[in-house]
Amino acid sequence: MLFNLPNLLTLARIAAIPLVVASFWLDRGWAQWTAAVLFFIASVTDYFDGWLARRWQQVSRLGRFLDPIADKLLVASVLLLLCAFETLRGVHVIPALIILCREILVSGLREFLAELRVSLPVSNAAKWKTAIQMAALCVLLVGNAGPDWVMLLGLALLWFAAALTLWTGYDYLRTGLKHMLDDPAAVPPPRPASPPRSEDDKRPADGRAS
Repeated sequence: MLFNLPNLLTLARIAAIPLVVASFWLDRGWAQWTAAVLFFIASVTDYFDGWLARRWQQVSRLGRFLDPIADKLLVASVLLLLCAFETLRGVHVIPALIILCREILVSGLREFLAELRVSLPVSNAAKWKTAIQMAALCVLLVGNAGPDWVMLLGLALLWFAAALTLWTGYDYLRTGLKHMLDDPAAVPPPRPASPPRSEDDKRPADGRAS
């Protein structure tokens, strides 16, 4: 079944994006908390959809296609939302740019390597990056609606996630460059072997018999 529970969880993560944005947009004291809770629930589904798909042997092409897209849409939407409301401003916009640029880079690498039938598995460092990144965004969604230390914690986690983003992005790029530089089109094709010469070809060029 294409629309099994793991795939439905992935689709629910995409459906949660407008709810998070709409909740944060409300001018209410509980709005930021609601957005943070919705984002946290959506982030948790990122773990359970893959775990259930493997446990129940329901891994599908649709799930493999939607899962990374859902993550990137959710993260990009929240980062843009935080920048639009100036929760992230000044120098703190830099980690948001790093995370967004890395997501675009990895997406391009995966598309390129897919044409070569080369997989780009998710590393353990990338999993930690995702977990810390989700935690940072969840805390930043609460922002000034929580205690004073909440913003400091969220910014610290975001910078840490950006550092891991650079590390894992470089690791993925290095893997991709190995296949880019090993380009068979850049190597000239071997010259065809000359056919064996007959006895007539071995005679002098002026045509006189020896």
